Amino acid sequence: MRASLTTFAALLASFGLLAAALTLEGNAGAFLDARAALIVLGGTLAVTMISFSPAEVIMAMRETGSALNTARADRRAAADRMLKIAERSRKDGLLAVERVLPQLRRDPFLKRALGMLVDGITVTEVERMLEDERRATVQRRLDSAEILRRAADIAPAMGLIGTLVGLVQMLGQLNDPSAIGPAMAVALLTTFYGAVLGTVVLAPLAAKLERVSSDERDLLAIYAAGAAAIGRKDHPRQVEHTLNALLPEAERVQYSR
Repeated sequence: MRASLTTFAALLASFGLLAAALTLEGNAGAFLDARAALIVLGGTLAVTMISFSPAEVIMAMRETGSALNTARADRRAAADRMLKIAERSRKDGLLAVERVLPQLRRDPFLKRALGMLVDGITVTEVERMLEDERRATVQRRLDSAEILRRAADIAPAMGLIGTLVGLVQMLGQLNDPSAIGPAMAVALLTTFYGAVLGTVVLAPLAAKLERVSSDERDLLAIYAAGAAAIGRKDHPRQVEHTLNALLPEAERVQYSR
């Protein structure tokens, strides 16, 4: 199952359990309030955009969407692929690498890495450019995760602010019993909405971005190390040792002649 389906299924399950719990007494409508939602959702977005620039917030949204559609990185498969390309390159030279490029549409980083070798760029320069790109890619993910973490902290605080607003309204209308109920509803529901938004949505998405960033860092390191080894025309056995140094013991690859 793709990562996006797993994540959406987990989100739906979380909200489904909440909805089931709220409807057991047959009064789910009592948990819906536009004013409370406006305070929490609007306030969280506004305060987040005070902390970060609009461009950074938009970037975080894009990175989150990308992370939701990213399957768990298979480091062993990536290392095995690099080992096979190194073996072909050892036998047939860069012509073998050039033949592989059309098959790498889903791995743009690897395609660029090998493409630079085919274009005659030196191994040292290729390593430098790949390392710069790897750091920038990982940092972009981590920056986006930090924005979501900040929003996850803001949401419960906005819920508390909404609670205070509701209490002030309630205390100001003690002479009107009919107004106490709606004001109290806003007071309690904003806390509820803030807790749900921060705990069920934003914090898990931030954790997912951090996990994707960690996976991507490892994957790109494997591609960069493999491409550099191919550029140096290392023996496949040496490439095996280079790649295995980046892998846990259970995922290590083996060169077989």
